[in-house]
Amino acid sequence: MGTLAPADASLRKRRGSQVLKMRETGLIAIIAILFIVMSFASPYFLTWDNMRAMAMAFAVEGIVVVGMTVLLISGGIDLSVGSVTALAMVIAGLLFLSGVDPWVASALAIAASAAIGAFMGFFVTKVGLHHFIVSLAVMVIARGLCLLGTGGRPLGLYTLPPEFKFIGQGSIAGIPVVIILFVVFVAVSDFVLRRTTLFRKVFYTGSNEKAAAYSGIRTKKVVFLTTTLCSALCGVAGVIYMARFGSAQPTFGVGMELNVIAAAVIGGASLKGGSGTILGAILGTVLLSVVSSSLALLNVSIYWQDIIRGSILLSAVTIDLYFTKRRG
Repeated sequence: MGTLAPADASLRKRRGSQVLKMRETGLIAIIAILFIVMSFASPYFLTWDNMRAMAMAFAVEGIVVVGMTVLLISGGIDLSVGSVTALAMVIAGLLFLSGVDPWVASALAIAASAAIGAFMGFFVTKVGLHHFIVSLAVMVIARGLCLLGTGGRPLGLYTLPPEFKFIGQGSIAGIPVVIILFVVFVAVSDFVLRRTTLFRKVFYTGSNEKAAAYSGIRTKKVVFLTTTLCSALCGVAGVIYMARFGSAQPTFGVGMELNVIAAAVIGGASLKGGSGTILGAILGTVLLSVVSSSLALLNVSIYWQDIIRGSILLSAVTIDLYFTKRRG
């Protein structure tokens, strides 16, 4: 009987991998179909300006999606990503306006974001609270700090040096730097998550935390680090957004958690943990961006767009539950 358990685990792992590959292939097919349909529905869809706008829209948010995906795989979730991203912008903006070098201000803002993640990780791993509750509280606290620090008004950062703005507004060979950074970041993250032993522990922890602990994995440390990583990447996104817009918006990122979680789940990350890929999550992000662009070009009301995005998330979670039951 002792040899059956590893065999069963190996079989489930292979099945899970096959399901994820099917999800990724299916997403590519859906995106391709949408491109074909929209090329006929709107003459503006396949224009360079629209393609660039779509890519810019999901590129920076995609960095947050990477952090959320890793956290979901470990069995956690973070509802505070939008607020923490905005807070990173505000912290960096306020420091810059007080005379701090923008690069130093950005580094401090990212460090502060990581500290927020560590704060949440402490309450999850040491106090024993659920990620959902802790991140919900931090979402409200971080947003309150944004409004408190700015008085509810955007910070105009018009004197940011050109070399700093370049990371958000510049281009190399006609390709926006933001997109180049995004592609490099995703490629490295996907490789690390798939190939390194350290990040394989994230999958083991999310699949069965007790079994992983019995096998010698320090599961609480894994959860703590993934929670910290997710918030730190929100800080990175916040800094890039600040460079892109030349301002710090205290109300920025409202509803971002919906898009980020939806993208990760659509791409195959399970809300129960133990499953997901960076590539799948990014494909989910691209799909949502294409849907949003399509709805805007077709003059669909913004209120209907919210309903449609929420319906997509509900459908993705339902599909996730179906495949989870099949794997179980």
